[in-house]
Amino acid sequence: MKPFDKMKWMQLPRELLVGHGVLSEVGRVCKHLGLQGNALVVTGARFTRTIAGEKVVEFLTDSGYEVQMAVVEAINRGSIESTVEIARECRARFILAVGGGTIIDTGKVASFELGIPFISIPTIASHDGIASPRASIKGEEGHSPVSRQAHAPLAVIADTQIISSAPFRFTAAGCGDIIANYTAVRDWQLAHRLQSVEFSSYAAALSEMTANMILEKAKEIKKRDEKAAWTVVKALVSSGVAISIAGSSAPASGSEHKFSHALDMIADKPALHGEQCGVGTIMMSYLYGDNWQRIRDTLREIGAPTTAKELGIKDEHIIEALTTAHKINPERFTILGESGLTREAAERLAITTGVIG
Repeated sequence: MKPFDKMKWMQLPRELLVGHGVLSEVGRVCKHLGLQGNALVVTGARFTRTIAGEKVVEFLTDSGYEVQMAVVEAINRGSIESTVEIARECRARFILAVGGGTIIDTGKVASFELGIPFISIPTIASHDGIASPRASIKGEEGHSPVSRQAHAPLAVIADTQIISSAPFRFTAAGCGDIIANYTAVRDWQLAHRLQSVEFSSYAAALSEMTANMILEKAKEIKKRDEKAAWTVVKALVSSGVAISIAGSSAPASGSEHKFSHALDMIADKPALHGEQCGVGTIMMSYLYGDNWQRIRDTLREIGAPTTAKELGIKDEHIIEALTTAHKINPERFTILGESGLTREAAERLAITTGVIG
């Protein structure tokens, strides 16, 4: 009998603090984790800095830490290298990223390259990167974003009071990113059957359960209150954990994400990532013969876009994205296959699902 020699290495957050006013606990969390030395807070330039970034600096200082701040506005090689340099100059022993996906991914990659701990402090609930070990780095003009391995945050501190005060559009986009797990798992299963891609039933089940959470709680989420923020944050964290278990973004990123990344390259003014993924999920669910109407109706009930018009994107750009999406991250096999959709098939798909008129 062949000996069993399988090994799995997973990185998961050690501490998760979600709720009203928990931002003030940041110093206590850092002490509890045994973090010592100087800290670097990575945050945004305007609103994010005012509502949370400066407060984190204050709370950490009150807890006895020496703290520096780095302000970033985009995630690309330049912003990452700048953050790494600031961290080296101030001899930071750990990094806290306070803001949205751009800021969190910048802090995540910078801390990974420096080999120091990272704490995620989201101010919006727009995507599952708040708890995952992956980061999306914007490519050069004309190139798709690059998803790269980093490390999972040592802790996630999500203050629902702050998150619920942000424009609800971000929370609705987070729902779109989570609902995308449905078609992502379908694509993953397909790749496993056709190309023997490694598959984790546990990660897939967790990912689908997370998507179900959004479908079942749509009426609660559409109230746009702090309880809605609580629900979406929990789902985003759960989705990030599924990615950690899988060791790749496969349980949360498939053909619908390829469609979204294609739109980022094509559209004059792309919508939010999760908004585009939600619309992509409607269409990819149709290709699988699944209940795409339920996906559409749930997104509509929550208040997320379900059409090109609501995304603010031209019909022709939807068609072009559908016909070119298979070229994005070609190593990941999806229902789009290796040759993609014909223009006729793409137009029929978008019209049938009501994405274009």
